[in-house]
Amino acid sequence: MKTYTNQYINGEWVKGSSDKTIENKNPYNDEVIATIPSASAGDLDKAYKAAAQAQQQWKEKTPAEKRDIFLKWIDLVKERKEEIVEWLITEAGSTRVKAEVEYSAALDIITESASFPTRMKGEIIPSNTPGKENRVYRDPKGVIGVIGPWNFPFHLTARSLAPALASGNGVVIKPASHTPVTSGLLLAELSEEAGFPKGLVNVVVGRGSEIGDEFITHPIPEMFSFTGSTEVGSHIGELAGKNIKDTALELGGNNAMIVLEDADVDRAVEAAVFGKYLHQGQICMSLNRLVVHEDVHDEFVQKFKEKVESLPYGDPQDEKTMVGPLIAKDEVDRILEGIDQSVQEGGKLLTGGKAEGNVLLPTILTDMDNEKALAKEEVFGPVASVIKVSGEKEAIEVANGTPYGLSGSVFTKDVNRGVEVAKQVKTGMIHINDQSVNDEAHVAFGGEKQSGIGRFGGEWALDKFTTVKWIGVMNGYREFPF
Repeated sequence: MKTYTNQYINGEWVKGSSDKTIENKNPYNDEVIATIPSASAGDLDKAYKAAAQAQQQWKEKTPAEKRDIFLKWIDLVKERKEEIVEWLITEAGSTRVKAEVEYSAALDIITESASFPTRMKGEIIPSNTPGKENRVYRDPKGVIGVIGPWNFPFHLTARSLAPALASGNGVVIKPASHTPVTSGLLLAELSEEAGFPKGLVNVVVGRGSEIGDEFITHPIPEMFSFTGSTEVGSHIGELAGKNIKDTALELGGNNAMIVLEDADVDRAVEAAVFGKYLHQGQICMSLNRLVVHEDVHDEFVQKFKEKVESLPYGDPQDEKTMVGPLIAKDEVDRILEGIDQSVQEGGKLLTGGKAEGNVLLPTILTDMDNEKALAKEEVFGPVASVIKVSGEKEAIEVANGTPYGLSGSVFTKDVNRGVEVAKQVKTGMIHINDQSVNDEAHVAFGGEKQSGIGRFGGEWALDKFTTVKWIGVMNGYREFPF
């Protein structure tokens, strides 16, 4: 595998000018993949200026010219699939199943975005003023700052990068320090090979303490896209708001699967295992709470336990592994403390609850409620909290009993009933007889409450990464009262 140690600024691979460094580690064995000299505030300034200059030329390209570069980009992503998957396994601790899922999602969003240049439509709207027409033009916003996450680094960075470029913007990416290659540098290399203009895409790998706030307060960018924790997202929103900058924030989730008394329990168990333990539960959409009707609770728990205890865990390089490592040791320690606290508060540890290195065994807690530690907050790890409820109304109340509202699930044999329950759950996304981890490139993706602002996907992403201008046109001249 290639070693990435440089920044990508104005079409050049350059050494970061900070005296600090970032160690890129394999989360399974803590081996250092590479040491990257960090970007400084000066490097960031160069990147934003390069993006602004390149964007002026890029926005004038014809839709066909932009599309052709996207088609080349798509071909490159397909040709380098195995390399991308291998990087996701090595750098992000992805199992092969998860890496394949992520690769496909990223390819889909790039492919969807390739159609955006011809979808930059305006409107002509009637006027109440005689002889006048109202024209609404759609334009790119300018320069977009993208902060990449470490959990689905390649896809979630591409989810902002691709529509931003396709709608005519320049981009500066600040990748996650845990995954600087898959959430930034590898995408920069692919964009370079695809033929995007020099300076249009830039990647600055740097510590948040050194360039984090400056990334948001810099005068050039018009909008910021961030996927990550609600705490960090709130800080980004505050800084952006002070400078009247737009944001797209996809933040944390405390997602619930509601299993009603008429559910197909076997199918619900299969969905719950995937929705909880894919990528060790390190997904904003992961199931955190399994809200199960008392009539099927015991059957569900028994079958869920059997399925979970059969999951192979360990080295993500092993294709049989379904549960790999957490991103870092401090995450393991945090969750183990949460398990202990939940048990002290009255929860029951049914299985798991221990770690082997950075691999936390798949864990189930029962006798839980919304006030116990690991049901109260987003876990971001392989721990499921099972909550017993007496009926549909209580299930909805439990599902809504959190400040988050990202995704969710309802299991019932009556689809129409499921839809009516789903309507009452305050969340941006929810799925009937499916698990919560779904992302389709052409569908609105985003959350309510503290789970974020804005929507990704399809026309919703196009709206987010563009602005509109009203130009009123008089055919003839207007008479004024003075």
